[in-house]
Amino acid sequence: MFREAAGQTGDTLATMTMHFRGWLAPRLEDGSYFGFIAQEVDTPVAGIGLMRLPWPPHPFHPTEDGRGYVLNVYVAPSHRRQKIGNLLMNLAEEEFRRRGITFAVLHATAAGRPLYQAMAWEPTAEMSKQLQTHQKDMP
Repeated sequence: MFREAAGQTGDTLATMTMHFRGWLAPRLEDGSYFGFIAQEVDTPVAGIGLMRLPWPPHPFHPTEDGRGYVLNVYVAPSHRRQKIGNLLMNLAEEEFRRRGITFAVLHATAAGRPLYQAMAWEPTAEMSKQLQTHQKDMP
C-alpha cells in the first residue's frame, strides 16, 4: 500500500514495519485498532484498519469525545474494481456505528478518492507537515 500510494522505498518500509509491529500488538489486544481483511480462500486480498481517536467535542460531533479514523485501506491490484473497497467501507461504517462513533475521517489517496466521494465522504481542509526532530548536543 505505501509503496503504491507514496512511492516509499524498501528501506523506509522495513523500518516502518519494524516499528509498526510494536505499535500494533497492544492496540489489537486492547481493541483500539480493529478492522477487516477480505480473503479469497486463505489469501488476504484487501484490508482496512480502523481506530477510535480521542478528540474533544467538535462542531461535527458536539456531544462526543472521539471520532473514527479509517486507515490502511488496500485492495490488491488483482481484486480491484470488484466492489471490495465498497464492502470494506460499509463494514467500517457499520462497525463505527456499533461502537457509538458517529463521525469519522480518513486521508484519501488519489486512487481511493472516487470511492469515498461516491459513498458521501466529504473533503476537509486538513493540511500536514513533516516536522524535523532536533538532535540535542551531548555534553
